[in-house]
Amino acid sequence: MSTYDDVAEFAALLTRLKGRTDRSYGSLARRLDMNASTLHRYCSGDSVPLDFAPVERFAALCGASPEERVELHRRWILAVTARQRTRTSTEPDTSSEPDTSAQSRTPDTRDAPAVATAPDEPAPLGPLGSPTHRPWYRSRRITIATAVACTLLATLGTLGSLSALSADRSPSAKASPAPAEASPAPITWTANSQTWALGCGHDYVIAKSPKQVPPPPAEQDAGPWAATQRAVHGGDTNVEISVQGRTSTAVVLEALRVRVVGRAGPAEGTAYSMDQGCGGAITPRSFSVDLDRNRPVARSVAGSDMGTPIPAVRFPYRVSAQDPEVLLVTARTETCDCHWYLELEWSSQGRAGTVRIDDAGRPFRTSGIKGLPRYWYSTREWIPRTD
Repeated sequence: MSTYDDVAEFAALLTRLKGRTDRSYGSLARRLDMNASTLHRYCSGDSVPLDFAPVERFAALCGASPEERVELHRRWILAVTARQRTRTSTEPDTSSEPDTSAQSRTPDTRDAPAVATAPDEPAPLGPLGSPTHRPWYRSRRITIATAVACTLLATLGTLGSLSALSADRSPSAKASPAPAEASPAPITWTANSQTWALGCGHDYVIAKSPKQVPPPPAEQDAGPWAATQRAVHGGDTNVEISVQGRTSTAVVLEALRVRVVGRAGPAEGTAYSMDQGCGGAITPRSFSVDLDRNRPVARSVAGSDMGTPIPAVRFPYRVSAQDPEVLLVTARTETCDCHWYLELEWSSQGRAGTVRIDDAGRPFRTSGIKGLPRYWYSTREWIPRTD
């Protein structure tokens, strides 16, 4: 069976299961803790999840029978294998390219000079070649030195004990109270900054020539691909944030703030497009951020699901362990190389706080591509874009 058939059969079963429900892609996606466009790509065969867990949750939500779940798992394995086989067959040989990623290397000590050490003085040999006893005066010197060292250490230890005892008996000596541990925020979150517009449209700025850049990856492989190329998000960054309560108690999300911590001129390099432009019937609701403003704000934007409007997220918004929410933030710039992060304000049961949302401890980074050479991938090479 061809690669297309394996993926198509997996997508067809997903679509058939979805058809049993009266829910839209957006409604199902929110319950599955994923983006609506991602679920739509799975059902249309444009993408295959690398993990079966979301597929299993989808099957349970659609009321699949045990036999259908087994069949779905079988088709998923075939689809993943087919996609991996396709990528392997089209991937160019880069074994001759130098590895520019930061690696911890073990120094080569084969040519290092040996460090001279003082060997123990050999004991003189007797008439039969066996070692004789050390002279009595050497043994006595060693014994005396050892005794002096032990006496000195004992004296220092006694003085230390007396000093500590005196401090304990002092009226002014008090034990320092143990610092109280702060309670964790009642929400958990994850952020994926390698989300592409509609699953296919994105630009990266890379300081390499087209011959040094490998073919574009699938969206689910964008993270490792971008890291090895030291790529910077070009023009915009789409951050998919999954927020969920730790318990069944409702947590109110009060506001989403934008903090820009660094601005510079756009990064130098070449803009590489992951597609030639793509469209679709699903436009997820999102928050739009203009990083070129002096004080950027997260503006809520409505979406569309196959022509059905998806209301914009309005704060305050409630989440819990049973009701997660996926927030999509799209930050754009034309004039800067911006470093930024988000702050999500929350309140619950008389408590309030803020969580910082960033890229694994680092600020997100977005750089403008206006005026840069721009390429897209055609068949087996990168070629200039003319639009």
